[in-house]
Amino acid sequence: MDRFDNSPETALNWHRQGKPTALATVVETWGSAPRRVGAQLVIGGDGSIEGSVSGGCVEGAVVVEALEAIEEGEARLLEFGVSDEDAFAVGLACGGTIRVLVEPVGKVLPELMLRELVDARARREPIAYEVNIETGHRDLRRNAYPDRLRMDRSGFEEDGQTFVAVHNPPLKLIVVGAVHIAQALVPMARIAGYDPAIIDPRDAFASSARFPGETILTDWPDEAVAKLGMDARTAVVLLTHDPKLDDPALEAALRAGVFYIGALGSTRTHAKRVARLKDAGFTDAQISQIHGPIGLDIGAADPSEIAVSILAQMTAVLRGKA
Repeated sequence: MDRFDNSPETALNWHRQGKPTALATVVETWGSAPRRVGAQLVIGGDGSIEGSVSGGCVEGAVVVEALEAIEEGEARLLEFGVSDEDAFAVGLACGGTIRVLVEPVGKVLPELMLRELVDARARREPIAYEVNIETGHRDLRRNAYPDRLRMDRSGFEEDGQTFVAVHNPPLKLIVVGAVHIAQALVPMARIAGYDPAIIDPRDAFASSARFPGETILTDWPDEAVAKLGMDARTAVVLLTHDPKLDDPALEAALRAGVFYIGALGSTRTHAKRVARLKDAGFTDAQISQIHGPIGLDIGAADPSEIAVSILAQMTAVLRGKA
């Protein structure tokens, strides 16, 4: 999906309220399309909309088609060319083409299936919605399409008929250590689509003045990460240099199977960290998941640049490039 929008939840709510509803999904793009594959728009029978499939280029036409699809109770596969002029109006250098699948809720997309999808999203359970555009067969798939889930990549399978919409929970970032690097990293990560939280029991560091509007926990790290929860969509960044603070969160992250663990410190510091983890019973395979020293080697010279290197490394790991 494009970030984590609430289109499925909105569609289900409108349908339950008795409003005829359709869910439109971008299933394919060529060129410089305004929205990525998986972007969604909810259309109500009264003409109300929420979400976007093109940033404004073709929404009007999609709404017209969706209202007709709702009336007929049939799915529609639409194709639109976005002109260079329209593309420029929404901030793109050139136009492109998009295909949009419109599915009326109830008659085409079963309410029970939509409810199951919404429930899975509420549980932060990665799930894939699968539809064959030729046969109309629809299904929710768990423990399937691991590469698509890891890459957040909705799209058609090689058969050209099976479209897979990836529904991943929002990315979560847990930062242990409310230090200068964290002050730069947290807003950068939020822009990149993460839901960040900062852990530091030291009141002088973990203040709302230093991190305005952010989630801050002053519990001991092992207690804090238990409250926040960790899963395969979580990145953990350890910045305190203090084993008493870093190690409890580090051990919890290794057990939770998070997708990224980075720990600040020199090569010598990391060697000591590795020795402590071995003494604690962790295997070489588990320990190898830790990126230490943290961040890509870009010659970073100050906290902001180190934050850039960390976010770049997190992205590379998430996308299978590191």
